Amino acid sequence: MPKVLRIINRLNLGGPTYNVASLTAGLSPEFETLLIAGEKDPTEASSEFILREKGITPQYIKDMRREISLMHDRNAYKQIAKIIREFKPDIVHTHAAKAGTLGRLAAWNAKVPVIVHTFHGHVFHSYFSPLKTRIFIEIERRLSGISDAIVAISEEQRNDLVNIYKVAPAAKTHVIPLGFDLRKFGEQMEQKRESFRRHYQLEEGCVAIGIIGRIVPVKNHELFIRAWQKITTPFTQKIHAFLVGDGEDRLKAEKLCEELGIIYNTPESRKTGASLTFTSWIEDVDRVMAGMDIIALSSMNEGTPVSLIEAQAAGRPIVSTEVGGVRNAVLPNQSALLSPSGNVDLLAKNLLILISDPQLRTTMGLAGTAYVMKKFDSVRLVEDMRELYHSLLNKTRRH
Repeated sequence: MPKVLRIINRLNLGGPTYNVASLTAGLSPEFETLLIAGEKDPTEASSEFILREKGITPQYIKDMRREISLMHDRNAYKQIAKIIREFKPDIVHTHAAKAGTLGRLAAWNAKVPVIVHTFHGHVFHSYFSPLKTRIFIEIERRLSGISDAIVAISEEQRNDLVNIYKVAPAAKTHVIPLGFDLRKFGEQMEQKRESFRRHYQLEEGCVAIGIIGRIVPVKNHELFIRAWQKITTPFTQKIHAFLVGDGEDRLKAEKLCEELGIIYNTPESRKTGASLTFTSWIEDVDRVMAGMDIIALSSMNEGTPVSLIEAQAAGRPIVSTEVGGVRNAVLPNQSALLSPSGNVDLLAKNLLILISDPQLRTTMGLAGTAYVMKKFDSVRLVEDMRELYHSLLNKTRRH
């Protein structure tokens, strides 16, 4: 039985955790997998519950953290190297940047037969200064040289890696989209909808718009809030926006609402006349999706946007910026209305189109469900990865 050491940056809510959970569970017992993870930021919600649901117990490396630290990174590297010596994996598969750097270096030095890395998004624009970005690109180029395979989660991302930033050679780069167990997003929708809307005291007929994810700079919640102000100022229809999540920009987002005259609720206080609610983190995202009428996203950069995939599985239409892997995760003009990054007017216009047309919302929601259930199913993900692993292992055996 081949052994896989799977390494993920940290267990925060998002696509990477779903990915490693599906692969760890789905490839068993054909592949014996040990999953190790770093420590999440205090502002991030834990995604451990995703692993628990599949009976997976990860091993933690507390020194593997999001920020760069010579002391912590060195300690994390030593711990990974020790695990490799003891576990003796045939494959080391890393997920995201920090795990990819430390894990691949440790695997290469230990002469692990196969080294694989998955990019879950990238930091080559909209994250850091030009100098830092150039350094990260050069690091990734060198790491791809010691990798046997690079996995991109969309065709757009593969184009970025191969052609735009020249991080990895085409021959090594494989497109394997994320996969999810999406069944719960179509189950007991009416009960979940009633529960969510009762909890947040939404009036009958109120159109609810949700934006789900970390409140951090790259997610650009400012764009959504400014678009919301344009909508609500002259608008009389009952509408309410929900910012589901938390992060380092939460207070900044609240301050912007105050500057723009947007009355908002928080988990700690509810105000008369509020048109927007900061909910903080909510684990049962399927209940959130059921309670919404439209799902939005305003990011400056995305890998594969999990919230948009889940939204379509729940039959919800989308309004989003057209960045990164968004176009590959939706059906433009069929399940989603897209606008350029940073364009407040077009984002507001697309929101108004869907707010004003319930029949269009229904039609687009149905189109999205059919699309994602075929493309982003977890069974397909596992089969694609199984095929890649066997191909790589057969190459090493021939040599």
